[in-house]
Amino acid sequence: MTTLHDQIQMLRAELTSFHLSNRERRQIEHELKQACAQFAARYHDDEPPA
Repeated sequence: MTTLHDQIQMLRAELTSFHLSNRERRQIEHELKQACAQFAARYHDDEPPA
């Protein structure tokens, strides 16, 4: 099973490809933004109160 962290790393790697159309690049950037937001939300939920 792919973790959210793994998914973020794969999307970042895909963005380094020179063979992406503008549409594909926008789609990957959108997916990356969503994955990062989910990761941040999970981290924030797991953070103990100060």
